[in-house]
Amino acid sequence: MRGKSGRLGRTGRRGRLLGVRSVAGQVLLLQVVVALVLIVAAVLALSFQARYDSERDAQNRSRAAAETFADAPGTLAALRSADPARTLQRHTVDAWHGSGVDFVAVMTTDGTRIADSDPNLVGTHAQGVQEAARGRTVTEIFAGTPHDAARAVVPVMDDRGRVVGLVSAGVSIENVGDAAARQLPLFLGAGAVALALATASAALVSRRLRRQTRGLGPAEMTRMYEHHDAVLHAVREGVLIVGDDGRLTLANDEARRLLDLPADAEGRHVTDLGLAGDTAELLASGRPVTDEVHLAGDRLLAVNTRPTDPFGGPSGTVATLRDTTELRAVTGVAAVARERLTLLYEAGVRIGTTLDVTRTARELSEVAVPRFADFVTVELLDPVLRGEEPTEVHTVMRRAAVSGVRDDHPLQPVGDLIRFDVPTTPMAAALARGEAVLEADLTVAHGWREQDPAGADVALAYGIRSLVSVPLQARGVVLGMANFWRSAPSERFEDEDVAFAEELAARAAVAVDNARRYTREHAMAVTLQRSLLPRVLPEQDALETAYRYLPAQAGVGGDWFDVIPLPGARVALVVGDVVGHGLHAAATMGRLRTAVHNFSALDLPPDELLGHLDELVSRIDEEEAEDTGAGITGATCLYAVYDPVTGDCCMATAGHFAPAVVRPDGSVDFPDVPVFPPLGLGGGPFETYEVRLPEGSRLALYTDGLVEHRQRDLDAGLRLLRDTLAEAPGRTPEETCRAVFDAMLPPHRGDDIALLVARTRLLPPDRVADWDVPPDPSAVAPVRAACVRQLERWGLDEIGFTTELVLSELITNAIRYGSAPIHVRMLRDRNLICEVSDGSSTSPHLRRAATTDEGGRGLFLVSRLAGRWGTRYTPSGKVMWTEQSLTGGPAPLEVPALFDDAAW
Repeated sequence: MRGKSGRLGRTGRRGRLLGVRSVAGQVLLLQVVVALVLIVAAVLALSFQARYDSERDAQNRSRAAAETFADAPGTLAALRSADPARTLQRHTVDAWHGSGVDFVAVMTTDGTRIADSDPNLVGTHAQGVQEAARGRTVTEIFAGTPHDAARAVVPVMDDRGRVVGLVSAGVSIENVGDAAARQLPLFLGAGAVALALATASAALVSRRLRRQTRGLGPAEMTRMYEHHDAVLHAVREGVLIVGDDGRLTLANDEARRLLDLPADAEGRHVTDLGLAGDTAELLASGRPVTDEVHLAGDRLLAVNTRPTDPFGGPSGTVATLRDTTELRAVTGVAAVARERLTLLYEAGVRIGTTLDVTRTARELSEVAVPRFADFVTVELLDPVLRGEEPTEVHTVMRRAAVSGVRDDHPLQPVGDLIRFDVPTTPMAAALARGEAVLEADLTVAHGWREQDPAGADVALAYGIRSLVSVPLQARGVVLGMANFWRSAPSERFEDEDVAFAEELAARAAVAVDNARRYTREHAMAVTLQRSLLPRVLPEQDALETAYRYLPAQAGVGGDWFDVIPLPGARVALVVGDVVGHGLHAAATMGRLRTAVHNFSALDLPPDELLGHLDELVSRIDEEEAEDTGAGITGATCLYAVYDPVTGDCCMATAGHFAPAVVRPDGSVDFPDVPVFPPLGLGGGPFETYEVRLPEGSRLALYTDGLVEHRQRDLDAGLRLLRDTLAEAPGRTPEETCRAVFDAMLPPHRGDDIALLVARTRLLPPDRVADWDVPPDPSAVAPVRAACVRQLERWGLDEIGFTTELVLSELITNAIRYGSAPIHVRMLRDRNLICEVSDGSSTSPHLRRAATTDEGGRGLFLVSRLAGRWGTRYTPSGKVMWTEQSLTGGPAPLEVPALFDDAAW
């Protein structure tokens, strides 16, 4: 009976819960009613919408049928015929059957039916056609004879736009209603399904609500409150509830005991209860905390606070208090461990921010002071400071960093040599063992005192009393030593501190080793790069030059420049850039610079030289792509040739910036040099740009690192360069370089910067002499005599005989093997330059001559008599040139009869 009554009781309770008096039952009923109303409204709306859509569809169908019939080619002709009724009746019936509408009629303009799908209506009068008779198409829901319908009336017009008849088509309203009625079951079915789903969901919600209330009535709720109150006061953890006004609402017995609350505490503000200031402030603020430790008398309380709003209670704060006095010692240890972990994390972030060895050592010393040690000294081996591999001799190191809580410490300064000769010192012992050594009390550390007795006495008098020495090791190799010192009144180091010091030193050692490796690679790259760049600019009179070069701070790159003297007193100016940094970029720059020197020795025009350089870079790319999978990612070059005789400057560029030209009046412009892709991309053939420069003009050649960086875009950099160059027209190249660098040098160089400034000079006219030579052997002697006289005017009698022999051979060969016009020019520069040009492009060369040959040694004589000689080609032929010292005599002639210049 008891079991049965229990089941009956549960059944009765469930019935009450779902009844209208229970919250769950009321919620269920309300949700079902709302769902029913919404579904009925939706079904009605859909029904009306379906009716409306059916009527619109019927009107559209009617209009389409009427317009089709009215626009048919025979309709207008039939209306004009003598008997339109007989002609149109058959077509009207056919249109009725084919269009799917309920009727089709053809009417006169007054509405009289001429033809109709229903023959019985022929001759009757249609209503409401007046608008159509005026020429407008009418679509409407029509109520009238013979029945209501969705009707369209379309006028039939002749060629002059007059209405000659009307065509009407329509669908009866009964059929429209039938179409809407056919959709009604679907709507009702959907509504029924929606009602079922809404009822089911409402039942689920009510069931969940029933589970949450657990079916408790008022009596049960009262008992539950009493039980909770008993538990609240019996639990051995303090519980407080504070209202949003800061007044205490509830406090259990344990909270009263822990906080020593007065009997009338409830209802009073927490700041009036005699609590500690931080505890009262926390309870009044409502700030949520977790295990925040507070001192209450001689007790250490762990306080947790949470707002009561999210749990449905009145606005306020609930706080729990737990007595953790016995855990005070454990808490102190945990706090120290947490502090050490935080310090190790900061060390990982702060040590090694740069790739500088000295800076990394200083970061290690700074991160440990003052939270671990009062003073920190870091010593490194000299090879490590230079970026080299460390040696095995560890007895001598150089102090790299010192940090401390005070600046007046007695420790040796940065830069001093530190010796560890006595093996019993903590430093020597740590190096020998490869692990940290602790000297908790330096007053009894006899080994430490033995190394430097005077220094030890000064340190002890200062207050230093404890030391941990740790070797800095990476990859099993000793790099240096870190010493952590503590002075009074700080506590002495203990055994627990040794492991932390080793961990800190290990992280710093890795950063030091990375910086050492970078320093070594950077030094190698800088050395290689500087060895490949010109150390001094060559002497020449055509240009006054000055330059500046700065490698990138993060690693050397591939920027380069050059000044190359050319035959005929001309000078080539070169500036280029290889994309990238490091050894590869520096080595590639050296290869390209050497190639430019070799190509310039052939005296090629700028466009041809860049074409050869482009082919070379393409070959390098192919070779390196096969070996490493990556070639030169980009290289640019600007090559310019200046002639001091004419003042002409011709230049060509492969992806590089055009130079800035500063005129003597101070105006600055950037020539429109034809732009071509960088080298190696097959951008040729290149084009040459020529400009004539007045004497005193300045050319500024530069790389992109000067005008473009992260804080300044290219356009702004070019404007700043233009303004800087225009400031003082009379500046020398050296002053120009200084002014440009002062104004434009970025705060952090992410790329190399190269700047080459050249001021033009012109060769005076009295130092140039030239003659036209007829293509007749008899003209050699007069020209030769004129040249000798010119040398006498220049005061060069000493080299007259040699020059006469050289010109005689060159002119004779030009007449014999070349073609007109033949021209001779002499230039008095640092050397005497003789040039013989002709219209032939045949290249002369040395060849072997037999002992019995009568000729064939002329060019060999020229090569022996002149300091330098060669050939350059022009658009109209070639130029043979020689250079001779202004003071030297002819070279001794020892002709072994081996070579000749017969091939031209």
